[in-house]
Amino acid sequence: MVAGTRRGAGTRPNVLGGLAGFAWLLVVLVPVYYVVITSLRDQEGFFSANPLVPPESATLDSYRLVLENDFLRYLGNSVVVTLATVVVTVGVSLLAAYYVVRADGRLARLTYQTFLLGLAIPLQATIIPVYYLITQAHLYDTLLAIILPSSAFAIPLTVVILANFLRDVPNELFESMRIDGAGHWRVVWSLVLPLTRPAVVTVAVYDALTVWNGFLFPLILTQSPDQRVLPLALWSFQGQFTVNIPAVLAAVVLSTLPVLALYILGRRQLVSGLTAGFGR
Repeated sequence: MVAGTRRGAGTRPNVLGGLAGFAWLLVVLVPVYYVVITSLRDQEGFFSANPLVPPESATLDSYRLVLENDFLRYLGNSVVVTLATVVVTVGVSLLAAYYVVRADGRLARLTYQTFLLGLAIPLQATIIPVYYLITQAHLYDTLLAIILPSSAFAIPLTVVILANFLRDVPNELFESMRIDGAGHWRVVWSLVLPLTRPAVVTVAVYDALTVWNGFLFPLILTQSPDQRVLPLALWSFQGQFTVNIPAVLAAVVLSTLPVLALYILGRRQLVSGLTAGFGR
């Protein structure tokens, strides 16, 4: 007891680590602070005032200008694309992960290896075949043209994460449900989904962030303003508002609010999912 007390009393604080952590905090917070306070300036104040000093008279004119330029339509398109992609990806991946973990045989192993191979295929290398398939299916310039390829490229990683998590579920739980006469659908709904909820939330948040920030598919596979999503809209705002930097940054702030809300709602499950299920 005394030795433990002496060791604790003799431990020096990690000053260097604390300074490094504080420096990293500044690197993260200063750009966020700059974006927020700049979005509250008027256009004249942006060129005349100190960029790091809060404006004397904050204004919401930039936000009003952004909302008047069809921002809500672009937000709705992003929400539809993100929700649809996440639902399709998580649903298909959960069933696929259950199959490759619970099934015994060469086909299950080959299926899992195929998903692993999908991780090695870069999205940019397939954009021309994807464009050809979308145009041949008469889906060009629709939200479905973004949802389908986004789901296809998100499924491999999602399957790998969920499969690793499922391998940690005790086999006795599956056997007890099979003895009770439960079919595969009942096992997935009553056992797999509740036990893998942290992993499901983790991959759902990760896939949602990836799709929400996706730019290449919307740029190549859509054309009309009615089908724009937020990343493409922010790109068009830069040309539309020219030197009106506060309006551009106001659009950036508005586009990050749904993602921030998603993280706040799922932060506990996200942290537990990142630290569990990777023991094998």
